[in-house]
Amino acid sequence: MSLWPFRSPELLHRAHSRLVLIDVQDKLVAAIPQREQLVARCRLLAEGARVFGVPIAGTEQYPRGLGSTVSELSEFVPLPRDKLRFSAAEALGWPPAAEADDGRRQLVLAGIEAHVCVLQSAMDWLAMGYAVYVAGDAVGSRCPADRDAALHRLRDAGAVVASVESILFEWCDTAAAAEFKTLSRLLKEQMRSA
Repeated sequence: MSLWPFRSPELLHRAHSRLVLIDVQDKLVAAIPQREQLVARCRLLAEGARVFGVPIAGTEQYPRGLGSTVSELSEFVPLPRDKLRFSAAEALGWPPAAEADDGRRQLVLAGIEAHVCVLQSAMDWLAMGYAVYVAGDAVGSRCPADRDAALHRLRDAGAVVASVESILFEWCDTAAAAEFKTLSRLLKEQMRSA
């Protein structure tokens, strides 16, 4: 007797996920070491979310002073939510007050700064009962030590820290998926441009 299609509840599923791009803005990105890699990883994650039908939301911290979402990501977040509070939870309004619960309780977070807005957003959503996954290679801080401390603290609080590629393959689930070839192409393009 086969147990498949058994899936661990710890794994991401495209039908249960949302991607949140937090404050990947012009002036903030300029201060991040390895900014090109960070933006590229965020873009790969957003492209994958689009392929797998995962809804994407985004925020901008005080855009009048810190600029807009970087051009490489703006197509994925055409209407980012402005915020002043460091946590994105209030700005995005989850759980949605005016909508029926769509069952998407897995939140994948990427963006900046890891130790401020990403961390506070993750903590609030964990407290609300969401399963929070942080794309460790798609978050950054001005100081690498702050980023590392944030990832440790998030893991200790119950968030899952994963790589962009791991997240994408969990959404894909199987090489038999219709989207697998598209995912393979995206990963090859990413490697060529790195």
